[in-house]
Amino acid sequence: MKGVILAGGTGSRMQPLTFVTNKHLLPVFNKPVIYYPIERLVEAGVKDILIVTSTEYTHHFHKLLGDGSVLGARISYAVQPAASGIADALRLAEVFADGEKIAVILGDNVFEDSIAKFVKDFDKKRKGAAIFIKEHSDAKFYGVVELDKKGKVIDIIEKPEKPKTNLCATGIYFYDADVFKFIKKLKPSQRNEYEITDVNKAYLKKGMLHSYQLTGEWFDCGNFYWLLRANLFIARKHHGFKD
Repeated sequence: MKGVILAGGTGSRMQPLTFVTNKHLLPVFNKPVIYYPIERLVEAGVKDILIVTSTEYTHHFHKLLGDGSVLGARISYAVQPAASGIADALRLAEVFADGEKIAVILGDNVFEDSIAKFVKDFDKKRKGAAIFIKEHSDAKFYGVVELDKKGKVIDIIEKPEKPKTNLCATGIYFYDADVFKFIKKLKPSQRNEYEITDVNKAYLKKGMLHSYQLTGEWFDCGNFYWLLRANLFIARKHHGFKD
């Protein structure tokens, strides 16, 4: 599999910090946020990685990461001209993917769990797509996932006012090569964005959406609260800091 890290967006919720750099380059303890998804991919054997980011700060990423060798990866870059949604950013990875399966991670997500066993399972056994799910106290801000009694995904609702469950689709997705066909058929949502949930629902409709459940901590560092929580977690667990 190849890896794609989506690191675009305006970072409006993180201003004034994002007036000077991209939110994915803000610190989680002693590393920029984007180091964490890169490390998760590399340790799972996914070393050929494309980073999709916005025009304004592409040079910041390149200065920090270069060709990726400092982290044991082979990194290339693509630029998303406007913040038009996650699926629109993923569209830019079609040539890079070159018909292979891809592991996609949002660049501002920090995961405690290794994904190595999931990469191996999907790469060898699965067709279609897979989402990674986790219980979350703020489910209404995410794609909320409903499972049947056997643990199979039966529905995904994007940012519902009254979530049926507290299971959320996190910022990791696995796709086969058909993902780009689905993206090309998408229409903008009410937010005028191309939603990744609509891509996942296209796979669901065809009965080809799998799920993996995470047990470790997950931090979506797209706002100040969760960025702080991620910093505290890494400081305490990996660096011995105490309150």
